[in-house]
Amino acid sequence: MNTEEKNTQRFNYELSMIEPQDPDLAEPPIVYDAKHYSYADYLTWTDNKLREIIDGIVYAFSSPTRKHATAVRTLIVRAFNFIDKRKRKRKGKCEIYTAPFDVRLPKNGETDNDKIYDVVLPDICVVCDPSKLDGAGCIGAPDLIAEVLSPSTKNMDLNKKFKLYERSGVKEYWVVDPNNDSVTVFILQEDGKYDEGTTYETHRGATHVPVKTLEGLVIELKELFEV
Repeated sequence: MNTEEKNTQRFNYELSMIEPQDPDLAEPPIVYDAKHYSYADYLTWTDNKLREIIDGIVYAFSSPTRKHATAVRTLIVRAFNFIDKRKRKRKGKCEIYTAPFDVRLPKNGETDNDKIYDVVLPDICVVCDPSKLDGAGCIGAPDLIAEVLSPSTKNMDLNKKFKLYERSGVKEYWVVDPNNDSVTVFILQEDGKYDEGTTYETHRGATHVPVKTLEGLVIELKELFEV
């Protein structure tokens, strides 16, 4: 058995030892290990389970709920149509992707697979710099990332991912909350920090959300949360 096979076998064993998680827990299961996993390790896992790596720690999570899927579908359809129309008019180079789509966020310019310790699968990401796209996905910060909250990922999206996206330079971060019919948009400032965020809530009369990255596009809240 070679080294990669041993690493995969050990990782799968560790994952199998995690007890089933209550879907209402704040965080998804975590694989605890003294070793920090890298994108090189990530590439050896071939069981098709959904996993992300943040600061070298592996997080596993389950399939989304229907409300979660509805919000993602609306965002991807509206944004894709907008982007496609602009591309046909030669007015933009942005591309949009939905999970599972690997986004690698290197630190200090380290791009070797074994030196990348942050790999995420955002619900939606928009990349306007073609040089960041390769056959494996995206390397470097997308211009926009949208995460749709669920009970098992809420703490992750509002804390660990918030900090990761901020320090990585994601210019626009959307947090979509289907349970409260709201969207909070964070915009990266010149000091490299997100602003306090602007929240759009249907019960407070908000009807749409403008997309700064895709100027001219607005997302209708009633479509976003329709189930």
